[in-house]
Formats: sequence, structure tokens, C-alpha cells
Amino acid sequence: MSGLIPPGPSRSLLIANRGEISIRVMRAAAELGIRTVAIHSREDRFSLHRTKADESYLVGEGKGPVEAYLDIDDIVRIAVEARVDAVHPGYGFLSESPEFAQALIDAGIRFVGPTPDTMRRLGNKVQARNLAQAAGVPVMPATPPLPADDAQVLHLAEQAGVPLMPQASWGGGGRGMRIVERASELLDAVATARREARAAFGKDEVYLEKLIRHARHVEVQILGDEHGNLVHLFERDCTVQRRNQKVVERAPAAFLTEGQRQELCEAALRIGRAVSYRAAGTVEFLQDADTGRFYFIEVNPRIQVEHTVTEAITGIDLVKAQIRIAAGERIGTAGSGVPQQGDIRMNAHAL
Repeated sequence: MSGLIPPGPSRSLLIANRGEISIRVMRAAAELGIRTVAIHSREDRFSLHRTKADESYLVGEGKGPVEAYLDIDDIVRIAVEARVDAVHPGYGFLSESPEFAQALIDAGIRFVGPTPDTMRRLGNKVQARNLAQAAGVPVMPATPPLPADDAQVLHLAEQAGVPLMPQASWGGGGRGMRIVERASELLDAVATARREARAAFGKDEVYLEKLIRHARHVEVQILGDEHGNLVHLFERDCTVQRRNQKVVERAPAAFLTEGQRQELCEAALRIGRAVSYRAAGTVEFLQDADTGRFYFIEVNPRIQVEHTVTEAITGIDLVKAQIRIAAGERIGTAGSGVPQQGDIRMNAHAL
């Protein structure tokens, strides 16, 4: 292929993932009449997602079960040989990789997600914080990325004031997060955070963020198209967590007033507009339960595990919307399956 992406709706879709999210995307594609192509590592040759697709190909031959799904060159090779016109990355693996998205675009294949530039701008939490501040959205007080020198780290921590929490600049999922109550605990916590960040994301850059003791975690689902339209699908409450990993997800957030909901959703849209956001994404915030103030945390530029909660309360199929938007459909038209903002309603509670 020459790099020219053909216009019109997708006819065939490769899912660059495995397991539950792979089957979820296949279901949406089948309902849209789109041919589906799966990839599988050798260890997954008997997995359900391989049998549910119209075709399936071995990926990353000779590589481990995780590395196989991270093999950009081989996934692009399969996509070209299978003659697909779009690739859905699911979540995890390469879903937030601008390099993967660019490799597909260069091969003339649509990436069902944000542009590579958007992912680069949002992939680093420090850069995303700066972007949010420029958009007028409050962020948590934090240090710059930490230097290698221990004395400088201690100085930055002293300026910020405990309690603090190390954060990985290039990823989430609670990796590396430790509550630091005393300066004597800081260097060990930072060293642990760096090790965990490198193991999980391949980069050990971390920074220190001020800790809110009584925090609520709430996130806003957004959807944008390539024509400049951007909408929100309200919020999800993910405050119930274990080891900084979400356990219970519900919508709407029962603790929000209508005014707070409008403030939160508008803040999410301001961040999305700042990067001309296209596709599905989630903008995450913390709310200080004592003051009611919101602080931006990060953007997840992909579909999330908990997207079904939003689907249940709005009746909008987010995966179908992703596929249609990637094919050029415009939000607010029947072709996208997503109404204009004023017509998006919360019709239920979901848990």
C-alpha cells in the first residue's frame, strides 16, 4: 500500500488485541457488517477470540505471549496481507502507541483511535498537565519530572510539602504510586516508583504529586470526530479502588450536583478541544471531598475496560461509534450513531 487511506466505511477490521476486548470489538464489527481479522500468539492458538473472527493469523512467531502483541512490524504485515482497511487496538498493548498508529497510517490503514500527535501530547502526564493548565483546567500541585540527583529530589519534595505521591510520567494503573508521609520515606518510594514504571512502561520518569487525603476519582467519557465535533457522555465514578486499581465503576456519580457535573464535563471538553481530539477517550479527575474542587489527572486516549457502564446509561455503542468515526462519519448524524450534545441523555444508573 502507498499510504493513501481509501475513503468510505470500513469493510474489514483487524483487532490488535486478545480476549474480552477483542471479542467485544468483533461483535460491534459484525453488527456493522464488517469482516473481522484476529491475531493470536502461539499460546493463544486455542483462545476464544481466534475462533470468533472471520480470519485469524499467528503474530510474533517465536516471541513470548506478551511480546507477540507488541510486535508492530508483524501486526502491520498481517494487516496488509489480510487486506484490512482499519485496525482497532482495544485497550492495553499498543492502544496508546503513536508509533503503532503512524505505522498503520503509513501503510494506508486507518487506526481506530486518536491521531499519533494527540497520543504524543497526552501520553506523558507532565505534558498533559501543562496542556490542561493552558486550557484553564485546574491540576494537582506537583513537581517537574524528578532529576537523578537525590539531593535535588529531596529539595523539590521539601518545596512541595508532604504528604506526596510519586507518579509515573508515562503510564497509569497505579504503577509506582506510594504515599510518602515523611521525608525519610521519599527516596525509597521514588526508587520503587522508577523500577515499577520502567517495568510497566519502559520509561522510568516519575514526578511527585500532592496527596489529597479524602479524594473521589471521577472520569468523563468524550468522543470526537475529524470534523471538529466533540461531545461528552457524562461521567463515571471510580472511587472504590484497591491498591490504586479500580474495583467498582458506576454512573452517574451520585455525589455530584448538577452544577459540578456541568463544570466537570466542560473541563473535559476544554482539554479535548485543545488537542482537536478524535475518537473515544477518557479524561480523569480527582475531587477533593472536603472542598469539592476538581483537579485534572490524565487522559486515556483509548476505549476503557469500563466503557460498558457509559453505554448502559446513554444507550450509545461506543465501539461502533469509534469504528464509524474512524471512517469519517460526523457526530450528530445517523451515520455516526452519536447524537449532538443536547440530545445525549442519561437514562439509567449502571454499576
